Amino acid sequence: MRLFPLVLIAALAGCVGGKGMSGYDANTVFRLIGLDSAPFTARATIQFAEDGRVTGQAPCNSYFAAQTAPYPAFNVENIGATRMACPDLAAETQFFTALQSMSRSEVLGDTLILRNDAGREMVFKAGD
Repeated sequence: MRLFPLVLIAALAGCVGGKGMSGYDANTVFRLIGLDSAPFTARATIQFAEDGRVTGQAPCNSYFAAQTAPYPAFNVENIGATRMACPDLAAETQFFTALQSMSRSEVLGDTLILRNDAGREMVFKAGD
């Protein structure tokens, strides 16, 4: 009986810690389906590598960044992208502006939700 509290503490300690989003299916590609309660019709994706890198496809360009905060916090830094022009540049700007402003993440089944304190929200679904 005295061992139970130690096991419980150890189990709970495993739920908290330094894992970033990479702890959630590093091979999963999430597609943006909603931005600030409105459908996002341009194609944009995000994927989290085990080493903390973030990669994806914005509406026009491929991008990469570093996700530096432990889950559930979210913070992308040093976003880099290819520089191709396309008709969806406005959607791309909207995507990157929103992505850089997010501060919290939540994974619910196949849904990834990124939020910030200002009430902005990005909703992604797993799958291309």
